[in-house]
Amino acid sequence: MKFGTKAIHAGIEPDPSTGAIMTPIFQTSTYVQSSPGDHKGYEYSRTQNPTRTVLQRNLAALEEGNHGLCFSSGLGATDAILKLLKPGDEVISTSDLYGGTFRLFTQVFEPYGIKFHFLDMQDINCIKDYINPKTRMLWIETPTNPMMNIIDITRAVVIAKRHGTMVAIDNTFATPYLQQPLDMGADITMHSITKYIGGHSDVVMGAIVVRDDELGERLAFIQNASGAVPGPQDCFLVLRGIKTLHIRMQRHCENGKVIAEYLKSHPKVDKVYYPGLKGHPNHDLARFQMRDFGGMVSFTIKGYDMNKTFKTMEKFKVFSLGESLGGVESLVGHPASMTHASIPKSEREKVGLVDSLIRLSVGIEDVDDLIHDLEEAIG
Repeated sequence: MKFGTKAIHAGIEPDPSTGAIMTPIFQTSTYVQSSPGDHKGYEYSRTQNPTRTVLQRNLAALEEGNHGLCFSSGLGATDAILKLLKPGDEVISTSDLYGGTFRLFTQVFEPYGIKFHFLDMQDINCIKDYINPKTRMLWIETPTNPMMNIIDITRAVVIAKRHGTMVAIDNTFATPYLQQPLDMGADITMHSITKYIGGHSDVVMGAIVVRDDELGERLAFIQNASGAVPGPQDCFLVLRGIKTLHIRMQRHCENGKVIAEYLKSHPKVDKVYYPGLKGHPNHDLARFQMRDFGGMVSFTIKGYDMNKTFKTMEKFKVFSLGESLGGVESLVGHPASMTHASIPKSEREKVGLVDSLIRLSVGIEDVDDLIHDLEEAIG
């Protein structure tokens, strides 16, 4: 079954009681049992809910995995993954990553005795100098947020497996439509479902997909024990959004490429970060590793400081100024003051995240209108 068909059908069956083709919203907290201690069916919706079960099966199929688990946010999913670790363990992470992930690593888990190394992984061999018997996990975003760096998943897996190290991939920017990390040997793939998979800016959710049965059981235990689960209404909305994921992603990619090329040729634009551009670092790896290049584009304007950048961003009309990404509507954001504000400025600038960097989440509108909006804002 190919991806577009999976998006619509995988793990989904008509409701057996009514024949409804759309999975019902099972808006219930508890379930009647035939006798005390009967654990064969559903008991309590923190542990299981039929709407969530269908969504988890669907996500597992899209990522070519065996076990899908949904959480109340992307950070809730990341939190569950880190709970696989114990004090004294070490994690090697990309240095360019989502600010909320950095905050969770350094301000929540580091005080519990877990050590994090943040590396520029564009040359994946750099991890060899840091990996050691205490290294339990390799945490990789690719493409990274917001610099769009591409990390070699296959090579990372080869190095990690030599040391018995788990590999977790944040696949939010790519989605399973553009790359499937489990097929490349990763142990875990994680998503902020809030973004492209939900796709309509109306849900906050996270997900994990794995193949290994034991790992799936451990994460399911954490999901239930910690309780960061989504409600059935949100699960229904995501199931609805997934049905058009392949179509939406293709338009995001098409528009993203046009916008990146427009910005590259603009006389006022300094740098453009988009893996589909031939001059982008690891462009060839992106062509090999991904089906297409996505709809995220970052750029800077020549000679701009933060104040000038803010004034430019306030001029946008079609691009809406806001947090998040991946919806059908185009968004413009300022990572240094918004999504990555929790990262110290010195650390941000090490990876190129300067105060003048603007990040675009290119939507599925008519691309001519998006270009006109950019022309009016940049001048």
